[in-house]
Amino acid sequence: MNFIVVGCGRVGAELCYHLFKRGHQVLVVDIKREAFNRLHPDFRGRTLEGEGLAEGVLERAGIREAYGLAAVTNSDTLNAVVAHAARLLYNVPNVVARNYDPNLRSVIEAFGLQTVGSTYWGAQRVEELLMNPSQRMVYSAGNGEVEVYEVQIPYAWNGRTLGDVLTPFKQCYPVALARAGRASLPEAEMRLQTGDLLDVSTTFENIGTLTERLSKKAEA
Repeated sequence: MNFIVVGCGRVGAELCYHLFKRGHQVLVVDIKREAFNRLHPDFRGRTLEGEGLAEGVLERAGIREAYGLAAVTNSDTLNAVVAHAARLLYNVPNVVARNYDPNLRSVIEAFGLQTVGSTYWGAQRVEELLMNPSQRMVYSAGNGEVEVYEVQIPYAWNGRTLGDVLTPFKQCYPVALARAGRASLPEAEMRLQTGDLLDVSTTFENIGTLTERLSKKAEA
């Protein structure tokens, strides 16, 4: 597949190498020639010096044959406009824009684009690890608004039902329950055992409340 990466900073260079290692054709665009020095020595894709929005640059990059485009420059505005043009004018099937400033996130979202907010997501992930290192996030959707967490059932809740644990929560959905290395789809009436690993889909705020609840002795 053909991919275009606009912006050869640290993220862009790493993305290019990842795509290249998977066997894809990759072309990276950057306004500064020296930016290409960040590319991995084994990278064998193409480079194109130029501004992503400059006339003819995307055409020369082969955007009409591109399967996907990632706009990952250090300018949120440029990322939004390049990604919007790729999708609207050239009908690129898969377009992603990187967001640096959380205050400008709504600008990119207004275009209806898929966005990766590294600053927002990174800050939230660090907060999760600081607040509760035993609380393991196994999947993150969007930019961390909804995630799947894995929590361990403590002795105090042995024998209680899954419904007993989750009933107080309106936005906490069980995904899987692993016991002795075997996973199953959880049901409300399922009896829990000490050491069970429960995967739940919820928000960062709710998972904190859930782990706090599990740390307390279950009411009879």
